[in-house]
Amino acid sequence: MFPLPSAGQGEGEGVTSTLYHEENSMYSDIVTEHFKNPHNAGEMADADGVGDDSNPVCGDTMRLFIKVSDDRIVKASFLTRGCGAAIAASSMTTDMLRGLSLQDAARITNKDVANALGGLPGSKLHCSVLAEGVIRKALEDYHKRSQS
Repeated sequence: MFPLPSAGQGEGEGVTSTLYHEENSMYSDIVTEHFKNPHNAGEMADADGVGDDSNPVCGDTMRLFIKVSDDRIVKASFLTRGCGAAIAASSMTTDMLRGLSLQDAARITNKDVANALGGLPGSKLHCSVLAEGVIRKALEDYHKRSQS
Protein backbone atom coordinates (compact mmCIF):
# COMPACT_ATOMS: atom_id res chain seq x y z
CA MET A 1 0.00 0.00 0.00
CA PHE A 2 1.17 3.54 -0.69
CA PRO A 3 2.20 5.66 2.30
CA LEU A 4 -0.50 8.15 3.21
CA PRO A 5 0.36 11.71 4.19
CA SER A 6 0.11 12.40 7.88
CA ALA A 7 -2.15 15.12 9.20
CA GLY A 8 -0.60 18.56 9.21
CA GLN A 9 1.70 18.08 6.22
CA GLY A 10 2.14 21.22 4.15
CA GLU A 11 0.68 21.76 0.70
CA GLY A 12 2.46 19.64 -1.91
CA GLU A 13 3.50 17.06 0.67
CA GLY A 14 0.84 14.50 -0.16
CA VAL A 15 1.07 10.96 -1.46
CA THR A 16 2.50 11.96 -4.84
CA SER A 17 5.23 14.06 -3.26
CA THR A 18 6.13 11.29 -0.79
CA LEU A 19 6.39 8.70 -3.55
CA TYR A 20 8.42 11.06 -5.73
CA HIS A 21 10.96 11.65 -2.95
CA GLU A 22 11.31 7.90 -2.34
CA GLU A 23 11.97 7.13 -6.02
CA ASN A 24 13.91 10.29 -6.88
CA SER A 25 17.25 8.95 -5.65
CA MET A 26 17.31 6.23 -8.32
CA TYR A 27 16.97 8.68 -11.24
CA SER A 28 19.63 10.79 -12.95
CA ASP A 29 19.38 14.57 -12.83
CA ILE A 30 18.32 14.50 -16.50
CA VAL A 31 15.38 12.19 -15.76
CA THR A 32 14.36 14.34 -12.81
CA GLU A 33 14.49 17.53 -14.90
CA HIS A 34 12.39 16.03 -17.73
CA PHE A 35 9.89 14.65 -15.21
CA LYS A 36 9.53 17.94 -13.33
CA ASN A 37 9.58 20.12 -16.48
CA PRO A 38 8.53 17.98 -19.45
CA HIS A 39 9.34 19.38 -22.88
CA ASN A 40 6.76 19.41 -25.67
CA ALA A 41 3.90 17.95 -23.62
CA GLY A 42 0.47 18.19 -25.17
CA GLU A 43 -1.63 17.14 -28.11
CA MET A 44 -0.79 18.29 -31.64
CA ALA A 45 -3.98 18.92 -33.59
CA ASP A 46 -2.28 19.05 -37.00
CA ALA A 47 0.07 16.07 -36.56
CA ASP A 48 1.28 14.27 -39.66
CA GLY A 49 1.82 11.06 -37.70
CA VAL A 50 0.63 9.68 -34.36
CA GLY A 51 1.91 6.65 -32.50
CA ASP A 52 0.42 4.96 -29.44
CA ASP A 53 1.93 2.29 -27.23
CA SER A 54 1.35 0.94 -23.74
CA ASN A 55 2.78 -1.47 -21.24
CA PRO A 56 0.02 -3.80 -20.02
CA VAL A 57 2.02 -4.80 -16.94
CA CYS A 58 2.56 -1.34 -15.40
CA GLY A 59 -0.19 0.55 -17.25
CA ASP A 60 2.07 3.27 -18.72
CA THR A 61 0.69 4.72 -21.98
CA MET A 62 2.40 7.02 -24.48
CA ARG A 63 1.15 8.91 -27.50
CA LEU A 64 3.63 10.65 -29.79
CA PHE A 65 2.71 13.32 -32.37
CA ILE A 66 5.05 14.33 -35.19
CA LYS A 67 4.94 17.14 -37.75
CA VAL A 68 7.02 16.51 -40.89
CA SER A 69 8.34 18.86 -43.57
CA ASP A 70 10.76 17.90 -46.37
CA ASP A 71 11.28 14.43 -44.84
CA ARG A 72 12.35 15.95 -41.49
CA ILE A 73 10.57 15.99 -38.16
CA VAL A 74 10.05 19.67 -37.45
CA LYS A 75 7.91 19.27 -34.34
CA ALA A 76 7.12 16.51 -31.86
CA SER A 77 4.90 16.40 -28.80
CA PHE A 78 3.49 13.78 -26.47
CA LEU A 79 0.76 12.73 -24.09
CA THR A 80 1.83 10.21 -21.46
CA ARG A 81 0.15 8.63 -18.48
CA GLY A 82 2.58 6.81 -16.24
CA CYS A 83 5.50 7.06 -13.89
CA GLY A 84 8.13 9.79 -13.83
CA ALA A 85 10.48 7.73 -16.01
CA ALA A 86 7.75 7.34 -18.66
CA ILE A 87 7.14 11.10 -18.71
CA ALA A 88 10.89 11.78 -18.88
CA ALA A 89 11.37 9.25 -21.70
CA SER A 90 8.54 10.86 -23.68
CA SER A 91 9.93 14.34 -23.13
CA MET A 92 13.46 13.31 -24.14
CA THR A 93 12.14 11.50 -27.20
CA THR A 94 10.51 14.67 -28.52
CA ASP A 95 13.78 16.57 -28.03
CA MET A 96 15.75 13.86 -29.82
CA LEU A 97 13.38 13.75 -32.80
CA ARG A 98 13.19 17.44 -33.61
CA GLY A 99 15.22 18.20 -36.74
CA LEU A 100 15.97 14.57 -37.61
CA SER A 101 15.36 13.06 -41.01
CA LEU A 102 12.73 10.33 -41.04
CA GLN A 103 15.49 7.79 -41.70
CA ASP A 104 17.52 8.93 -38.69
CA ALA A 105 14.42 8.99 -36.50
CA ALA A 106 13.74 5.36 -37.46
CA ARG A 107 17.18 4.42 -36.13
CA ILE A 108 16.54 5.65 -32.58
CA THR A 109 16.49 2.73 -30.16
CA ASN A 110 15.35 2.34 -26.59
CA LYS A 111 19.03 2.32 -25.59
CA ASP A 112 19.51 5.71 -27.26
CA VAL A 113 16.63 7.14 -25.23
CA ALA A 114 17.87 5.59 -21.97
CA ASN A 115 21.42 6.85 -22.61
CA ALA A 116 20.17 10.36 -23.41
CA LEU A 117 18.43 10.33 -20.03
CA GLY A 118 21.67 9.46 -18.25
CA GLY A 119 20.47 5.88 -17.73
CA LEU A 120 17.37 4.33 -16.25
CA PRO A 121 17.05 1.80 -13.42
CA GLY A 122 16.47 -1.74 -14.69
CA SER A 123 12.90 -1.68 -13.41
CA LYS A 124 12.21 1.40 -15.57
CA LEU A 125 13.83 0.36 -18.87
CA HIS A 126 10.37 -0.48 -20.21
CA CYS A 127 9.81 3.29 -20.44
CA SER A 128 12.52 3.66 -23.07
CA VAL A 129 11.11 0.60 -24.86
CA LEU A 130 7.73 2.36 -25.02
CA ALA A 131 9.44 5.45 -26.43
CA GLU A 132 11.02 3.40 -29.22
CA GLY A 133 7.63 1.83 -29.91
CA VAL A 134 5.79 5.14 -30.27
CA ILE A 135 8.50 6.45 -32.61
CA ARG A 136 8.02 3.44 -34.89
CA LYS A 137 4.24 3.72 -34.78
CA ALA A 138 4.22 7.48 -35.45
CA LEU A 139 6.53 6.99 -38.44
CA GLU A 140 4.34 4.15 -39.76
CA ASP A 141 1.27 6.36 -39.37
CA TYR A 142 3.01 9.22 -41.20
CA HIS A 143 3.94 6.94 -44.12
CA LYS A 144 0.36 5.58 -44.35
CA ARG A 145 -1.10 9.08 -44.36
CA SER A 146 1.39 10.43 -46.91
CA GLN A 147 0.62 7.59 -49.36
CA SER A 148 -3.09 8.43 -49.47
